[in-house]
Amino acid sequence: MNGVGNAKPVHLAVYDTWADWETGHATAYLARAGREIRTVGPTREPVTSIGGLRVQPACALDDVRPSDSSLLILPGADLWDTSDDLAPFARKAREFLDAGVAVAAICGATAGLAREGLLDDREHTSAVSFYLAATGYGGGARYVDADAVTDGALITAGPTEPVAFAREIFRLLGVYEGEVLDAWYRLFHDSDPQAYAVLQEAAAR
Repeated sequence: MNGVGNAKPVHLAVYDTWADWETGHATAYLARAGREIRTVGPTREPVTSIGGLRVQPACALDDVRPSDSSLLILPGADLWDTSDDLAPFARKAREFLDAGVAVAAICGATAGLAREGLLDDREHTSAVSFYLAATGYGGGARYVDADAVTDGALITAGPTEPVAFAREIFRLLGVYEGEVLDAWYRLFHDSDPQAYAVLQEAAAR
């Protein structure tokens, strides 16, 4: 594991109907690695996840600046497909990427980025290609059938791949690398007991 030093916070977007299971691996192990996780909502009013978890955002979207962050994580949510309520989060993702700051989107958030035009010129993935095609975006030729995809500062993944999503986040931020990153993935994706031994050895160093 790399030292985090004075690393800037990771911002986790939270909004009504957000899929709370999709980012748990990432945020738990970022926090264990010493990264500050700050929740960001449409406002600072409480929001409720699909699983019924009620969260008070630490900050409002309008107050978040790329220069104060190392990553913006966008989870899926019913609202990505049923309204335009979350479009401001896609616009914020554009602001982050334009500033060279990382964005990680999973599930329905990938459709939000597609509508914003952020996937037209970047390799990406999602649940299935026709899910994004339904947005009318222009990036179909850049779709990759993979568990998770990183293209520059952008990470995308489908709803069934929270572990691969976390793996790409750790890789991009340099939290885990090499055999430790591989072992972490094998442990949580494949239940590989040998991977656990590798992580225990790394932790003891």
